[in-house]
Amino acid sequence: MAAPVGPVDEQYQLVTGAGPEPCNIAEYERYAQYILPRNAWGYYASGSNDMITLRENREAFTRLRLMPRILVDVEKVNTHTTILGDKVSMPICLAPTAMQRMAHDDGECATARAASRHGTLMTLSSWSTIALEEVFEAAPKGLKWFQLYVYKDRAVTLDLIKRAEKAGYKALAITVDTPILGRREADLKNKFSLPVHLTMGNFAKKGGAHTAGTKSAGKEGSGLASYVASLIDKKLTWQDIAWVRKQTTMKIVVKGVLTADDALAAVRNGVDGIWVSNHGARQLDTTPATIEVLPEIVRAVAGRCEVYLDGGVSRGTDVLKAISLGARAVFVGRPVLWGLAHSGEEGVFKAIQLLREEFELAMRLSGSTSLADLKPNLVRTAFSMQSRL
Repeated sequence: MAAPVGPVDEQYQLVTGAGPEPCNIAEYERYAQYILPRNAWGYYASGSNDMITLRENREAFTRLRLMPRILVDVEKVNTHTTILGDKVSMPICLAPTAMQRMAHDDGECATARAASRHGTLMTLSSWSTIALEEVFEAAPKGLKWFQLYVYKDRAVTLDLIKRAEKAGYKALAITVDTPILGRREADLKNKFSLPVHLTMGNFAKKGGAHTAGTKSAGKEGSGLASYVASLIDKKLTWQDIAWVRKQTTMKIVVKGVLTADDALAAVRNGVDGIWVSNHGARQLDTTPATIEVLPEIVRAVAGRCEVYLDGGVSRGTDVLKAISLGARAVFVGRPVLWGLAHSGEEGVFKAIQLLREEFELAMRLSGSTSLADLKPNLVRTAFSMQSRL
């Protein structure tokens, strides 16, 4: 095959906001590209280096084919499930995305309210532009996790853990793939820095580099790259995961797993969940798409803890494929940002509603009425189909 089997490239007019509501995530994305400042758009949209993995996160989904069953009563479908014991209305959850007030002034609070209205899980970034306590109180009944970066200064890390636990967050999603920041060339070209009217909300009272470290591109050429190089711990090991465990009663999820070996190590270290992620293709370029490695990780884990996936999910059929291949839930990041840029809380709500409706439609058209119906035999690779010809 000369090229991956996927959708035909189509030409679109740039969305200006004057037309009808977006009818898919791609249209929300095009609107965001039009409306956002270059600094913010480049940060949100880009991957690392040649952005091969960024493209593959999407294209890998297009190389999977669905094998629908017919003559099934699909008048009613049930998308409800649990995540680490907590009920959610669907297996579509919100991934942590940093600095959301660059997309809309209501930022993470708008996202929290939208997630709560959907009855699903939101994960808040350590690098939120609003303090974690304020975000929680924006939607106090909504299910929330806190994404944790481990800082060189363990007192800073411990403060985040204790504050998240006290506020009511149910789990820590510890990012394990970012000892340093990947080379994001859009940020280098734009000399990325957090706009002057914004700050890292969880460190507003901390001062110094924790508060102002993203305000200048610094010697790394990107404000965030300089921040990470200065403050985030490059020595993170499984012993540090055990240290976090001792500090809290919250559940522990490791975010950034791409191999079966690391998944097995996570199981041995007693984590509650494994989050298959390549950090939105923003770290090491040319790593595989997350949907490509999901099946082997699910097999390795063998039900001993829950497995989640992010990366490239932008259609309901993507959700269907990931759940069929063993993910407990998928997490979406950029679609949330595109909705936020469009119209704040309502934009996030409607973007997630699109995915929800597409997922329910895909379930019906595949002959599935519950998540238990979604099995690996629903999915085949495009190559396997062609090899039969």
